[in-house]
Amino acid sequence: MDANRYATKKTIAQGMLDIALLTANASQLKYILHVGKQHQFYTLMLTLISLSIVLQILVGILFVVIGSLNINKRKDQAAANILNDIILAMVFVISVVNIIISGFGIEYTL
Repeated sequence: MDANRYATKKTIAQGMLDIALLTANASQLKYILHVGKQHQFYTLMLTLISLSIVLQILVGILFVVIGSLNINKRKDQAAANILNDIILAMVFVISVVNIIISGFGIEYTL
């Protein structure tokens, strides 16, 4: 088994999941902007959704960087480990932010 190929496939799969969440956040953003200040938690939701989108874009950029590393090379292994830890922390924050977004609810009743 080629570890480099496995890591590349894993990164691509994670990127696809990130795209799905980004699409959901874009839909939530469209809704909250459409409803406007009538929404009880407009400012909070707008801030959290925007934060989630920005973090997801940063994670996507890091996925591209980590995907270009060759973990068979010793110098790339250290960088890959550090980037992996950063990505893990950012994904955790994105998850928490999206749980909070879900908790305040996006109701599609106009």
